[in-house]
Amino acid sequence: MRLKKGFTLVELLVVVLILAALAAIAIPRISQSASSAKTNACSTNVDLVNSQIELYYANEGSWPATLADLTSDANYFPDGAPVCPWGTGYNYNSDKRVDEHSH
Repeated sequence: MRLKKGFTLVELLVVVLILAALAAIAIPRISQSASSAKTNACSTNVDLVNSQIELYYANEGSWPATLADLTSDANYFPDGAPVCPWGTGYNYNSDKRVDEHSH
């Protein structure tokens, strides 16, 4: 009598179905958490820029004329200006604040 080695077609199909079910559960959750991380990073950047605007005012006695004036100053942003993870820029409004975008 000969012993068979390997898997049957039914066993392979069961494994493929299980993997497909796991992928169907995992992929939407991964993409959702990536979106949530981008939103949180954007919010953190907005808070950072606003605190640096206030620090600029405390040190200089005036508000920065533009956001570029602030972000190009190495005293306030030694690593360069924060970049929006969504690829859009930050808006410096008339209240001397940076607004959070809706994404």
